[in-house]
Amino acid sequence: MTLLPTDDTPLYNHPLPEIEQWLISMGCEQDDSELHCWHITRPDWRAELSLDIEELTVRYHASAQSASTSQIAPGQSIYRTFKYSLSRQDIENAVFAGP
Repeated sequence: MTLLPTDDTPLYNHPLPEIEQWLISMGCEQDDSELHCWHITRPDWRAELSLDIEELTVRYHASAQSASTSQIAPGQSIYRTFKYSLSRQDIENAVFAGP
C-alpha cells in the first residue's frame, strides 16, 4: 500500500487508488456493480458513499439494530455532500462521525 498524502491535503489531490484504499481502511466496501459507490455499516447507522465528479455524496440510514433509537426516522435518510476541496481529515471527521 502506498502512503496517503498528509491528512490536511484536499481530497482532490489524492489519486483514486489511494482514495479507494482509504475508504477500505475506514471500513467501507466497494459496490461490485457500481464501482463509484461504497457502503459502510456502523452500530447506529449505515451509509452509501458515492464518488461523484465534484464531490463525495453520502446517504445515511438508520441501521436495522438501532432503527427505533436512531435520529433517522424509519424509511428516511439523511443526504450530505462534501466537496473534494476539503481535506481528507475534514471529510473523514464529518462522514464517519455519522448523521
